[in-house]
Amino acid sequence: MKLFAVLVFLGLTISVQAQEVSFNGTTYEIKGKTILLDEADVTTTLSVEEQTGVWEAFNKQNALDKELEAAEKAIKKAEKEQKKAEKKQKRAEKELKAREKAQSKFEDASEDYNDAIKKYEKLKRKGKLSPNDEAKWLEKINDLKEDIDKAKRKL
Repeated sequence: MKLFAVLVFLGLTISVQAQEVSFNGTTYEIKGKTILLDEADVTTTLSVEEQTGVWEAFNKQNALDKELEAAEKAIKKAEKEQKKAEKKQKRAEKELKAREKAQSKFEDASEDYNDAIKKYEKLKRKGKLSPNDEAKWLEKINDLKEDIDKAKRKL
């Protein structure tokens, strides 16, 4: 992120000075097809080699500006991709937690159901169930069976 901020700052600095070119220790300003020195037109007073040098420096600077822009775009794109990947990972983790929770609920419901059946059968064998108690136990077992079915659906 710091790198991105530095690149943006450099890009702004360069874009503000995009028309200024330094050649042989002198800073020229380019406006259209004219070369200015201290806001005076020096295009005709410069030799052909100096003009060529100024234009080459100007073109190099423009190429560097374009490269910097491309690098900034690549950084932005990479950051977007990273955020997208992080979002996808969080979604997958959330889904995994939900699956684990559903599995745990299913296992608990199955265990409760099996325990209730064992206890019901034990009480029935010993003859300790009245008709009312038996109806309650069967209703409880039926509710636990519904809990298992509900947990299976969530799985």
